[in-house]
Amino acid sequence: MYSPAYNQLENRAEILEFMRANNFAVVMTATDGEPRASHLPVLVEAREGRWVIVAHMAKSNPQWEAFFDDEVLVVFHGAHAYVSPRWYAEKERVPTWNYAAVHAYGKVKAYHDAESKRAAVAKLVAHHDPLWEPAFANLSPAYMEGMLGGIVAFEIPVDRIETRWKLSQNRGRREMELIAAELEKSEFSAERDLVPLMRQHLVEK
Repeated sequence: MYSPAYNQLENRAEILEFMRANNFAVVMTATDGEPRASHLPVLVEAREGRWVIVAHMAKSNPQWEAFFDDEVLVVFHGAHAYVSPRWYAEKERVPTWNYAAVHAYGKVKAYHDAESKRAAVAKLVAHHDPLWEPAFANLSPAYMEGMLGGIVAFEIPVDRIETRWKLSQNRGRREMELIAAELEKSEFSAERDLVPLMRQHLVEK
């Protein structure tokens, strides 16, 4: 991912928080020249100082068959917004788009046994719907077997991370404050959601 130095984030705690908060990710492969992408809910676990992405997909999705020794890319993206030249103090500007994104790379470990698949689904249930956990645990063996038979579970130990916090840092603090003030007025929540991130990363001058 193209990312100038002033857009790169080094704070690993904030990166992990961002990935977990925006965990409906895009899993991308490009095996034998054929790019594929799946939109999946994922979990990001910290294990002994390393991040591991946990997910599953439908067995009928042919993408999992491309999980060999090639590196895969998982894209996490958050709030984003159009930035108008009208909002700058310096009027000779062009439109742009502000956003934050994390690209995580690693090699997949796929699991086909029932125990691993159940564990992957159970983690998602615990994260997104803890009130339903008891019901999940009490699903009939026949139903559970059928459900698990239709998925492939996998983990991606993260080998490297790329970040881009494109928040107009190169325009200076005053311009960032003006842009944040305009986005705060937006009728769209996705644009307003970018404001706290911009204010968190205001440059000094």
